Amino acid sequence: MQAIYGIHPVAEALKNGGSIEKVILLKEGKQGGIREILTIATQRGIPVVYRDRNYLDITAGTRQHQGVICIFEEYRYVDIDTVLTDCTSRENSLILILDSITDPQNLGSLIRTALCFGVNGLIIPEDRAASVTPTVIKASAGAAMHLSIVRVVNLSRTIDRLKEEGFWIYGADAGDGGSLHDFDYSGHTGLVMGSEGRGIRSLVKKKCDLLISIPMTNTIDSLNVSVAGGIILYEMTRNRNKPKGKRG
Repeated sequence: MQAIYGIHPVAEALKNGGSIEKVILLKEGKQGGIREILTIATQRGIPVVYRDRNYLDITAGTRQHQGVICIFEEYRYVDIDTVLTDCTSRENSLILILDSITDPQNLGSLIRTALCFGVNGLIIPEDRAASVTPTVIKASAGAAMHLSIVRVVNLSRTIDRLKEEGFWIYGADAGDGGSLHDFDYSGHTGLVMGSEGRGIRSLVKKKCDLLISIPMTNTIDSLNVSVAGGIILYEMTRNRNKPKGKRG
């Protein structure tokens, strides 16, 4: 079992219809968003228990729980076949591929951004990368409960599979990429974002069809990966149905 904490993440988990064992509330916490949580839990027949602050602190592993926790089954990833089956019914599909993102806050932010821009699936590797934990779910403001997330053993082979299914794979690279404004993102598209410090690993980079970068007026080391991901996904979403750019 896992614990999700925070008003918005818990509300999203309840709305998602997942398997939740119970909701734990602070004894004196009945205001604001707590009322919505109580209503949804009652409608779904989910037990609600009240405990003191020390109990919630220990259960959540943090004091930043906002007086509400829900206990649910381990997060369930989907498989790549499920995502690809969903993509076959769409003219334009967008998949976000994260290579070795280790910071839970960045992973949560990218999940939230991906959901906002209509990403059809998100792929992360099993090794040397953050997984979907309660911290990530909270950082995503509950978006992780609504996005199809795949966890794979081999990222390079998964990219090969996507290419076999007709996806063009773009890798975000601040040093080697062409301007992201110059490409055509229509059709099935995959975006690879690299780790916070090292970028995309060389083997994964070789699997990308094209490398893209964000034009910047001032020279700095790099943008935070979650910020860069938001900028690129926005541009892809805005431009993907306008076949006026180039593939390379």
